[in-house]
Amino acid sequence: MSEKPTITLRERLASPFTWHVAGFSVLLLVLIVLATRFALDWVAISSSSSDAYASKQVELKAMEMQTAPLRGLDKRVSDSRDQIKTFYADRLPTNYSSFAISFGDLQVKSGVHVTRIGYSQGKPGPDLTEIFIDANLIGEYPQIMRFVNSLERSKTFFVVRQMNLTGQQGGMVNLRLQVSTWMLNDAAAHSGLPKANPNAPTAQPAATPAATATPAGAGEGE
Repeated sequence: MSEKPTITLRERLASPFTWHVAGFSVLLLVLIVLATRFALDWVAISSSSSDAYASKQVELKAMEMQTAPLRGLDKRVSDSRDQIKTFYADRLPTNYSSFAISFGDLQVKSGVHVTRIGYSQGKPGPDLTEIFIDANLIGEYPQIMRFVNSLERSKTFFVVRQMNLTGQQGGMVNLRLQVSTWMLNDAAAHSGLPKANPNAPTAQPAATPAATATPAGAGEGE
């Protein structure tokens, strides 16, 4: 019976198989290290990307909230301009006679009597010129109140600036009334109305006969 040859440690180290196994082990270890490093870097990059994405979303939301009031602004501006034009066309007098007739109509319907009335115009603004009406009226208290209420509800745009009730005799009341309306600058420039005194504490319109406030044929129905 023959004996098996004994392989020494030196022979094993010199064997190509041993070197192959050693090389493979080293490569496997390097691969494991690189894979671990790649995984850690990937997690870090993913976390950073998520934070950056969340930050961008917050910034985008903030910008959307800041710009929300501006959305449709061009349409709102256009609608506002149309509303202003409609108001000018429907509520503002186009000439002297239009608001004088309207004032006279309200006088006739309420039953008051205008003893004195005057008109003047203020300094032109960007689009409009203020027209001042200063009138003295006499009538019973319910008639006076009916006239004032009708004036404020009139289609012609009137703003009551000041009212002063004076004596009351026999149920009759005297009223000093100061009212404003507005006209487009071009219409006011051709109205022929005198300029108001800018140094006066209140408008001092030029006096006009009371009959002027009630043009012929005015106020037979509204």
